[in-house]
Amino acid sequence: MRLIRLSIIAIVAVILSACSCPKSMEEQLLGLENVTSVTKMESTEFGEKFVLTFEQPIDHKDPSKGVFNQRVFVCHVHPDSATVVVAEGYGAQYAARTGYRDEISRIFNTNNIVVEHRYFLESTPYPETAPEEIDWSYLNAENAANDIHNVITSLKSIYDGKWISTGISKGGQNTMIHRSYFPEDVDVSVPYVGPVCKALVDGRHEKFLADYAGTPADREIIFNYQVELLKRKDKIFPKFDSLCKANSLEFNIPTGEIFDLCLLEFPFAFWQWGYPTTEIPSVKSSDQEIFNYMMKIASPDYFEKWSTTAPFFVQAAKELGYYGYDMTPFKKYQKYFDLKTTEDYLHRTVLPQGIRFEFDDYLYKKLTDFISSTDAKMVFIYGQFDPWSAVMPDDPGKENIKFFIEPWGSHRARIGTFDEETQNEIKSILSGWLYN
Repeated sequence: MRLIRLSIIAIVAVILSACSCPKSMEEQLLGLENVTSVTKMESTEFGEKFVLTFEQPIDHKDPSKGVFNQRVFVCHVHPDSATVVVAEGYGAQYAARTGYRDEISRIFNTNNIVVEHRYFLESTPYPETAPEEIDWSYLNAENAANDIHNVITSLKSIYDGKWISTGISKGGQNTMIHRSYFPEDVDVSVPYVGPVCKALVDGRHEKFLADYAGTPADREIIFNYQVELLKRKDKIFPKFDSLCKANSLEFNIPTGEIFDLCLLEFPFAFWQWGYPTTEIPSVKSSDQEIFNYMMKIASPDYFEKWSTTAPFFVQAAKELGYYGYDMTPFKKYQKYFDLKTTEDYLHRTVLPQGIRFEFDDYLYKKLTDFISSTDAKMVFIYGQFDPWSAVMPDDPGKENIKFFIEPWGSHRARIGTFDEETQNEIKSILSGWLYN
């Protein structure tokens, strides 16, 4: 009898031991509220990597509006490690690459979360709907901030270390937006090259390009190239038109006007991505060379009537703001233009036709007020000649608000693009915040 009792106790112990085995990472993720699916992915950077389907309210203020599935990538190091959350401003397909890792995650060996922005790629509430029929009401900064908040809140049940929010360009802007709505969600924020525009056509970008980007000699080279494009338009436009047709590009305005917009876009794109003026074709170059370089810098697909970036233009028109084009320097060459004005070009070219958005500057006020009044731990990174740096927030001079501007830098400015001394300074600041 005693042997039977001992055997039963042993069996129970084995069962209890089996039940107390720690759950796998996949099981933990599947057990989170709002997570409806978990798929394991390959990674050369992390021990484990997953893509989640995360259920979000279409409208965080009114759950009765229904839900949508948001794509979230989870790259796992350890539950006790710090966690970088990328507040993406666009689609996040790049995070599916086996070799993907955020810069800060690589530097500090952290967990790495990527939250795809609502209305982009696999995170749209209306995946099969034509753009003209989409309800754009719920594409706004506040809803996007709440999306990130929900993801962070959920994953904090797994990750116990400090949290760092980050993002690039519109993602940098989204990092600021989320922090302004939920300042306690994360411990540190690192927005890269994030703009804060005050109007649909802010006006500061054009002045920046005219007076500040590069040297006066650089700006003259760019202007002369633009003039050469205009003077040779009768020869170059057929090449442009053929390329558009070959790539099945469709526009809301005549292709001749699209050519003019590409020409006007050229200096912005040139400085945004940081090209050297030494590679710009001279007036002695062939028509083909001049055309090819235009396509390298400012191609017409940017102005397609519907593309994967179209939700960005919608949000720009509603609350994020954008830049304009100054045609004044080309008064002498007006006869070459098909385009008569750049006024309201966003609505005419890249926004869903038949829909009108009115700009509200509440977000500009919210962000500028937050950055001027907070002392939250934040590192802002910009490139000196990036046109988006024309609309960076003002440095409030607070102890924990740090601005770093890369000399001659572009929209590609990152911690790793600075000189070694500055890199070490940034890393030291972040390390102190993360580990002290």
